[in-house]
Amino acid sequence: MAKLRQQSGLICDTITMLLHFGKAKVRRNHLNQLLRGPAVQEPSVITQLSMNRCLGQPIFFLLSVLLVWGSWLAKAKAQEQIGPLATGLSKDFRSETATVNGIKLHYVRGGKGPAVILIHGFPQDWFEYHEIMPRLAKQFTVIAIDLRGVGGSTTTTEGYDAANMAQDVRRLATALKLERVYIVGHDLGGQVTYAFVRLYPEATRGAMILDTPIPGIEGWDEIQGHPAMWHARFMQVPGLPEKLVAGRQADYFSYFFHFGKFTPSDEAHFVKAYANPEQLHAVFEMYRAFPANARFNAAQRGRNDVPLFLAAGDGSPFVNFVPKIAEGLRANGCTHVESGLIRGAVHYVVEDQPEEVTDLIERYASPHSQ
Repeated sequence: MAKLRQQSGLICDTITMLLHFGKAKVRRNHLNQLLRGPAVQEPSVITQLSMNRCLGQPIFFLLSVLLVWGSWLAKAKAQEQIGPLATGLSKDFRSETATVNGIKLHYVRGGKGPAVILIHGFPQDWFEYHEIMPRLAKQFTVIAIDLRGVGGSTTTTEGYDAANMAQDVRRLATALKLERVYIVGHDLGGQVTYAFVRLYPEATRGAMILDTPIPGIEGWDEIQGHPAMWHARFMQVPGLPEKLVAGRQADYFSYFFHFGKFTPSDEAHFVKAYANPEQLHAVFEMYRAFPANARFNAAQRGRNDVPLFLAAGDGSPFVNFVPKIAEGLRANGCTHVESGLIRGAVHYVVEDQPEEVTDLIERYASPHSQ
């Protein structure tokens, strides 16, 4: 960072010097013309124009080079901000991107051991898991991702159904040479997690789905009428939420943050992850994909032996649906389904009870538990 500031300062000083030189030259030329009078003014002007052209070309070239250099440094500085210090974690964690499934997927990685992939919900990004990642990294390779369209990942015009986003995650795991991963997904991330389990059972040693109903599975239709689901219906309206929420992300998101233990800096981070219109559109498209997710999940009825753990906060609006969802998963062919409650949590279980969630992940993600 200090080096970048020094280089940026050098650019500014050089440009200022060149501009000052040019202005001083023009002032001297004008004064000379006035003093010499009409008899010598015309040839002086012609000579000076020629000299200005000769001097102007290299100055223009230097300015162009310096401006391009300045642009490069600005990009480098922006990329540096998405680095190990920007994660808020230790130097053992790295913020990186990989090109997979036609997009750039951002993730934060740390630790060594069996792989655990963490998938966030709404309105969050990878940072949802930042408090529990250091402890998990003591025994796992931890990968926390930004879903497509969110945070540091590429926004696209389509592809926000859970099955396609599960493909993003699968290709990331392949690119990173991760084998037999354990997947943890909360909220929207839980829906992606279930699609991953259905599409890639051979690549999955287990999965945890936190505080979310699953489209197309028992309990889904029933919960649509619950007051807690008002935002889903709002965000599914084509075009309207984009117009109403843009520029008001902090106000809109604050309604949801009210249900979890978020600090002001947490909230500011998450608002930034959905700062531009394309990112907002992306998350609204995830909600509009619910019917497609329901059709996909309802069609998956084959035997699936991936161990699943389903949990909700004991204060969550979904808590009473957990047994029904678990039965629905079993009815659709999942042979190893467990469920439980997270005490003292509402919907944002990682923020409300980080230690208990970490305990659960350590217990179920360990290869010895399989």
